[in-house]
Amino acid sequence: MTEIDRLVRENISALTPYSCARDEFSGSDGTFLDANENPFGSLNRYPDPYQRELKEKISVIKGIPASSIFLGNGSDEIIDLCFRIFCKPGSDKAIIFPPTYGMYQVAAEINDVKLVRVPLTDDFQIDTPEAMEALNDRSLKLAIICSPNNPTGNAMKASDIEIIIRNFKGIVLIDEAYCDFSEHKSFKEMTETTGNLIVMQTFSKAMGMAAARIGMAFMNPLLVTYFNKIKPPYNISTINQRAALKCLKRYELVQTRISLILKERERLAGALEKITIIEKVFPSDANFLLVRTADPDRIYNELKDKNIIVRNRNLIIRGCIRITVGTRRENDILLKALRNISL
Repeated sequence: MTEIDRLVRENISALTPYSCARDEFSGSDGTFLDANENPFGSLNRYPDPYQRELKEKISVIKGIPASSIFLGNGSDEIIDLCFRIFCKPGSDKAIIFPPTYGMYQVAAEINDVKLVRVPLTDDFQIDTPEAMEALNDRSLKLAIICSPNNPTGNAMKASDIEIIIRNFKGIVLIDEAYCDFSEHKSFKEMTETTGNLIVMQTFSKAMGMAAARIGMAFMNPLLVTYFNKIKPPYNISTINQRAALKCLKRYELVQTRISLILKERERLAGALEKITIIEKVFPSDANFLLVRTADPDRIYNELKDKNIIVRNRNLIIRGCIRITVGTRRENDILLKALRNISL
């Protein structure tokens, strides 16, 4: 048994996975009479359960071997699978660094895993001394770090993340959903030499495919086998696999749109700072801005009345709302409304 195997729950290691029809034959040509499919129609066949063609394309763009890639039905499925594979319900724990993405807590509660919370510092960075003390708990099996972080928008210091990776004996999951909007380097290459590291990215943000629900996870190939063991057999539809392949074929357009969003982020931040009801615009490495105001509830409701929807984060970060960077036209509509509210 390897060190990686020891990180996995015993019942998951012993599990015999469901064997679907396409496990036994992966070709595209043949007389298919194995899966009780309807012989008629254009979408009558089950999808490739391992998304082989899509992983090969991702491999080229991301520089990660296809054998080290797992694809989930959105990153939320990957998060849930991490709890299922590494954390025993009712006894094991996971650690998060709030304020952060709310699905970590939801997934933990669904899987009956207790969360240890180490709050971020006042400048929204990991409190490394507190984190290291918390990590001494032997029942901790999973550490989740969101960088760039949602909802604060900033990237975590690489040195703090590296300390946790080097010293934690469990799985470190880094959620890099917004990394394409950041100048900070991804940790994905580190997965090739670090067995307990999983790095998530997504098709939902920079690639503009939130409707398709495709999350990516880069990890040691042995870990991929465990994820494949317990995922639903056909977790990503043929329609969505095709859409993702089409997106990757026009990846230059994706990069062009990222540049446009970054320019708009800078313009929007500068304009927001000049509006009297906005007290602070926080630095962002993502495609959104966290802003502080004296009356976030009123501003949120007045914007909603004008059919302008932002995210009220007042209960999570006092006084704050989160604003996604839209098109120039959408951002101008928001700015005009905020100026009118401030009068």
